Amino acid sequence: MIAWSIEAAIDSKVFDRVIVSTDDENIANISLQHGAEVPFLRPFELATDTATTKDVIEHLIKWLKNKQNVDVEILGILQPTSPLRTAADIQKSYAEMINKSASSVISVCQLEHPLEFCNKIPLSGSMKGFIDSKKTRRSQDYEIYYRINGAIYLIDMRKSGFDGLYSDGSFSYVMSTNRSVDIDTEDDFFIAKCLLENKV
Repeated sequence: MIAWSIEAAIDSKVFDRVIVSTDDENIANISLQHGAEVPFLRPFELATDTATTKDVIEHLIKWLKNKQNVDVEILGILQPTSPLRTAADIQKSYAEMINKSASSVISVCQLEHPLEFCNKIPLSGSMKGFIDSKKTRRSQDYEIYYRINGAIYLIDMRKSGFDGLYSDGSFSYVMSTNRSVDIDTEDDFFIAKCLLENKV
C-alpha cells in the first residue's frame, strides 16, 4: 500500500521531498526502493495506538529542523490507508491551495447516502423512529453531504499550521467516491487492489 502513495507523490512533482515516517524496517526498505526518504525509524512512543497523526508529523517537522535545519513550508500528508488518490489529485489539490491562498486543503468525497437515512440503533434493535417520516422526500431532493476521505491533507505551515485545519482559510478538494476507499480490512484491500488494477 505504501508504494502506491509514494509513487503518486513523486509523480505529482508537487513535493520537493517525499518522506515516510515508520517504525517498521520492512516498510522503510519498501519505501526506499520506491524512491522515498526514510531518515529515521519512528521512536517507540510514536508507534503505539495512542499516537496521533499530528504527533507523528510534529516529530518529523522538529527532526527536520533540528537535524537538517529545514523549515517545512507546505506539508502534504498522504495516508497509505487511502491509496487510490492519484498524482493528478495531488496536483489539483495543490492548485486549489495556490489559487485560493489556502492555509490547508483537505480531500473529501460525497456521502453515499443522505444523512436522513442514518440514525442510532438502540440495544433492542428497534427501528422505531429511525427515519423521520416528516422529512422523507424524493432522493434527488436531499441535500448533498460530504465526508473527509483521508487521502490528501495539504497544510501551509507558514500560516497557521495545524490550527489552519477547518478554519476560514481551509478548502476542500472533492474526489470521486470510488477513489476514496479507506483500507481498514482485508476486504477493503481487495477492493482497492481491484480498482487500481482496473484503473477505475
